[in-house]
Amino acid sequence: MESLRIYGGHYAELSRRFAAWLGLHSTDATAVLEIAAAEERGTPLSPARLSERISLSTGATTALLNRLEAAGHITRTREHSDRRIVTLRSGAHIQERADEFFGPLAHRLDTEMSPYPPQLLEQFEQFMAGLNATMDAHLAERNPGTPVPPGILWDRQR
Repeated sequence: MESLRIYGGHYAELSRRFAAWLGLHSTDATAVLEIAAAEERGTPLSPARLSERISLSTGATTALLNRLEAAGHITRTREHSDRRIVTLRSGAHIQERADEFFGPLAHRLDTEMSPYPPQLLEQFEQFMAGLNATMDAHLAERNPGTPVPPGILWDRQR
């Protein structure tokens, strides 16, 4: 678990550096990366889902999206039959810039993983999916910043 915590710290630092490299606030860069990653997965985000993913209020998310759209980093489209549904797409240059920034790291990571058999890497992916599902479920139960009433933890431990 300590290694995963360290990896998370490295990921956060890379995100901070990517933001600086793009000349964006870190929250704006995080939003751009979330939008691009969702597109790559084939599940583009709505503004409401982005708001949840980056922990911003709907008003703050709207202001962020206005900035990103004005700069050409994202577009808002109405692709669904229900024209009220907005889909977020990254600007064409964002993937190019992300590839330029993260490409050398991707090459190093590919080299690091190359000695491992595909079956082991698949097991690791399953392990990580399980950890992520567990954390998602925990986060969905309650806001982690909300204090737990006295006795609740004790009752759960019995």
